[in-house]
Amino acid sequence: MANGSDRFLNRELSWLEFNRRVLEEAIDQSVPLLERLKFLSITSTNLDEFFMVRVGGLQQLLNEGKRLFDPAGLTTREQLLEISRRTHQLVSEQCACFTQDIEPRLAEAGIRRLVPEQIGPEYAEYLERLFEREIYPILTPRAVEVTDFPLLTGLGLDLLVQLNPPTARSRKSRFAVVTLPKRLSRFITVPVNQEGYDYTLLEDVVSMFREKLFPGEFISECVPFRITRNADLLIREDLAGDLLSQMREVLDARKRSGCVRLEVGRNISPTSLSFLKQALQVNDDQIYEIHGPLDLAAYRELAGRAGFEKLKYEPWPPQPSPLVAPGESMFEAIARRDILLFHPYQSFEPVVRLLEQAADDPDVLAIKQILYRTSGNSPIVAALGRAAAKGKHVTVVVELKARFDEARNIDWAQALEQSGVQIIYGLRGLKVHAKICVVVRREPSGIRRYMHFGTGNYNEVTARLYCDVSLMTCNEDFGADATQFFNTITAYSQPIKYQRIEAAPLGLRARLLALIESEAQRCKEGQQGHIMAKLNSLVDADIIEALYRASHQGVRIQLNVRGICCLRPGVPKLSENIEVVSIVDRFLEHSRILYFHHGGEPLVFISSADWMPRNLDRRVELLVPVEDPTSQNRLISILRTTFHDNVKARQLLPDGRHERLRPSTPAKAARSQQIFFDEAREVAKQAQKDRYQTFVPQRPAAPPSVS
Repeated sequence: MANGSDRFLNRELSWLEFNRRVLEEAIDQSVPLLERLKFLSITSTNLDEFFMVRVGGLQQLLNEGKRLFDPAGLTTREQLLEISRRTHQLVSEQCACFTQDIEPRLAEAGIRRLVPEQIGPEYAEYLERLFEREIYPILTPRAVEVTDFPLLTGLGLDLLVQLNPPTARSRKSRFAVVTLPKRLSRFITVPVNQEGYDYTLLEDVVSMFREKLFPGEFISECVPFRITRNADLLIREDLAGDLLSQMREVLDARKRSGCVRLEVGRNISPTSLSFLKQALQVNDDQIYEIHGPLDLAAYRELAGRAGFEKLKYEPWPPQPSPLVAPGESMFEAIARRDILLFHPYQSFEPVVRLLEQAADDPDVLAIKQILYRTSGNSPIVAALGRAAAKGKHVTVVVELKARFDEARNIDWAQALEQSGVQIIYGLRGLKVHAKICVVVRREPSGIRRYMHFGTGNYNEVTARLYCDVSLMTCNEDFGADATQFFNTITAYSQPIKYQRIEAAPLGLRARLLALIESEAQRCKEGQQGHIMAKLNSLVDADIIEALYRASHQGVRIQLNVRGICCLRPGVPKLSENIEVVSIVDRFLEHSRILYFHHGGEPLVFISSADWMPRNLDRRVELLVPVEDPTSQNRLISILRTTFHDNVKARQLLPDGRHERLRPSTPAKAARSQQIFFDEAREVAKQAQKDRYQTFVPQRPAAPPSVS
């Protein structure tokens, strides 16, 4: 094995550890029941993407015969074998969590799944009528052979039907496939219990009446299965000039790519399993027999069902920012002072309001924005289109390579283009992942630029679910940097040194390394060194080695890494001064916040970038300093609070496992997300109280002058 296993954790196995932490929330009895179901569905969704992208990419490398070592010293084959071993165990735990724990508790609470054997004659008649009217007309059974297997959609749900041989002398079974349309709900209501909710699954209803699909045939087996296709397909941007058409080709190619995982019902016969194995060309390591329903990701729909609020978290509605009055002009609010918003505890509405007011304000001349992911019916996209229709100069950089959002981005980008918006379809060879918006406005004092920088996407829906930070400012230095940044990525202008911000792939990596080295040097000179960072992932080997060197010099390093972390903390003479925690709670931890002690004059940043090679070398990202003292102190407080969490935090151990932290007494319990919401609510209440207690007399207008 290559060197490195003593210094780095494997990226893929670290990700599986993260998904296990999500599964722990599904297992946790203190979490409300439907929230546990939601966490369980998230683990399934996470695995879907993991197989499509990471496992698909590794299998492609293996098929190409490339013998490569990862930084932890594992070959591609070794990684795939260990991924298979751990994932089979994880899937087994998922199934047990659902069938042995969550599902029985749901039934006790009035949400009951009925299997065909539990459905009486009267309700079977109801389901038969439903099948004939609404399901049967849509289905299209297809006869299949090993050598002529249909092109099935990845992550779809299909039924494999085994038919008896056509004659007594024939011994060869015949097979057919029935694809279950995604347009149909997976959950079919059975009107048995008026006080609760009884349902059966779509695949069970189709199986109950399968003879109607194959009249005159004897069906020996009908079993669900699900395939996952490789989605790690690259665009050869060096060979073509039309990125839009290439993106469409990649989306089409995903439908035909190889199968990287086969999930089957546990009762599948050896004959049917052998048929699928040959038809899909998968090996035993790629086959997952599911003890329970397939595709637990679909249960997110059931977890959100109305009428069972007692089985969910208490509402934590986003609170208004005390820095923005209701209905106030965002230009006046930002001109007054920098505004820092902490989502989802504070509302994303001021960001939406800025764009909507910019669209309608006659003094706004231009809007420039980067869009990576948006909501399905985005008010921001609508505002940009309206602004262009009103004659404003609107430029939007759309990232077509935002994985799994490519088709949606193509659709709304073309609609914006029709409205008169100048669309830049990404950059050749790079993903544009920065979160920035610039509004240029004519004012009595001259042209002023209003900026929004963020750690999350311009998506008002996920802003209620993800922890992110927004910074809104009209600082002139930031305005000059923002303008230069857009000119650099939309034209042929040569990059120049920015006054405040830093951007990848040019200077961000070097800046981070310099900041870490500066703390190490201060410690070497006898000063205090302290680094705090909140990230989604830490993978980059150069950054990790710099942190090891800083730890060796005595710098105290506290890292909050939600997902992948390839650094080994707490190793004597290597990382004994490094602490890594991960928080998994009701909101997705997504913000990137950095703190460097800097000799007592703190440097604080927000960023769109994680510390990964792809972010630092192959993406356009931003590192934005936060210089307003109040905003700085707020971000430092956020970091410190996350490191005091002893309810939802897990500490990373040197061997890659995570150990859940526990309060010494109930009175000392500190759940950071609860603290943040309580703080936001109290601040909002106080701001509202202050507004009502401040009376401003309305004076009569001065009489007109007499000339």
